[in-house]
Amino acid sequence: MKNQAAFREPPENTSVVTPINSLNYWQLLRFSWIRWQCYTAETRCYSLKRTFDVIVSGMLLLLLSPLFFSIAVLIRLDSPGDTFFYQNRVGKGGRIFRMWKFRSMYLDAEKRKAELMAKNEMAGGVIFKIKHDPRITPMGRFIRKYSIDELPQLLNVFLGDMSLVGPRPPVPSEVAVYTAYQRQRLAVTPGITCIWQVSGRSELPFVQQVEMDLLYINTQSFWLDMLLLLKTIPAVMGAKGAY
Repeated sequence: MKNQAAFREPPENTSVVTPINSLNYWQLLRFSWIRWQCYTAETRCYSLKRTFDVIVSGMLLLLLSPLFFSIAVLIRLDSPGDTFFYQNRVGKGGRIFRMWKFRSMYLDAEKRKAELMAKNEMAGGVIFKIKHDPRITPMGRFIRKYSIDELPQLLNVFLGDMSLVGPRPPVPSEVAVYTAYQRQRLAVTPGITCIWQVSGRSELPFVQQVEMDLLYINTQSFWLDMLLLLKTIPAVMGAKGAY
């Protein structure tokens, strides 16, 4: 009949099977074992990374406490306002946390940001950076040059919000304009230093920063973290791309 769909019954001896049903017992066992091995390897890697983060950040917070006090005094003498500055950042899986820094800008910095948006020097427009930012205090310029303003983030590492090594945590307004591809940066715990931090820092366009972050995520290991931490020292001392 013309109004009926021309469906044909499948032959009696044929059946439709899913790929998982086509595996025999030993194949399923081997598949399950491989998945378990991957899971345990990832768990061991995370445990080692977290243990290292807690020990190192705790020790540095104690050892650097005299430096923290000195910087705090200089900041208060340099300009009015609090010693520390916190800002909401986006962590692993999109979780919002409070990230700490030494204050390096005047109190009205956030209000003045809208006036300076047209001068943004970062390609892509996602991150806001200008070399001669008028909102930065004299003391702030010094501590930003040598990344001293980032030292309070050791507390974030100790608490588990951040790691010593990982993609830098973005602000919510940046994440709001991320593409699905760029959101992959949020797959791991953010860090104080990362590949692009030791490869040019703010001189690199955002697109290249994302590529380097995803490279880290796909190849991360304890030894890669050690290498990046060692490379961070000359990168900070050289102050290349820091502003």
